[in-house]
Amino acid sequence: MKLNLNTLALATALTFGAASAQAADNFAGLTWGKTDNNIQKSTALNDALDNPRYDKVINGTGTWGVRAGQVAEDHRYYATYEYISDTDGALKLRQQNLLGSYDLFFPLGENGTQLFGGATLGLVKLEQDGKGLKRDSDIGYAAGLQAGILQNLNSNTSIEAGYRYLRTNAGTEVAPQGGSKVGSLDLHSTSQLYLGANYKF
Repeated sequence: MKLNLNTLALATALTFGAASAQAADNFAGLTWGKTDNNIQKSTALNDALDNPRYDKVINGTGTWGVRAGQVAEDHRYYATYEYISDTDGALKLRQQNLLGSYDLFFPLGENGTQLFGGATLGLVKLEQDGKGLKRDSDIGYAAGLQAGILQNLNSNTSIEAGYRYLRTNAGTEVAPQGGSKVGSLDLHSTSQLYLGANYKF
């Protein structure tokens, strides 16, 4: 389903609208990880372009993200933006995630270590822009789960390691410049192992 960027922003705002009434500290953070994507190609695309390696273009690519939200003693909620782009020969794919997440914390002892787990909803934009091909993009929905471990370094700073899995329905069409569609790509799922640093203010 094709969506516009206004819908993207509205979905994020609605995700946090109900939770914002609860008092909590603001925080911002950065993440870096490795993303694995399950991209499936249509039979027509494989036949027309001799089985192009679209499933390998952004699989295992490093992913940077920024996030901001609110955190309390036993939970947090936050918005995340992530950007992934890579090439494989003449093929190029770009993925952008705008996600809203909620986590619950589970303390481990008295040293500031916490396990966390939660759910994510949002939107994913997939774009293909290969050489000799028409640029095409699509924005789809995303839903998934995440879990990990967080270490509080002091009253304001923490670091974490986590894993997130998302199911999506974003996809793009592939057509040569000046030609008609020869096939399509579908992003069925995306998973990420990541490291993060957060600052509370």
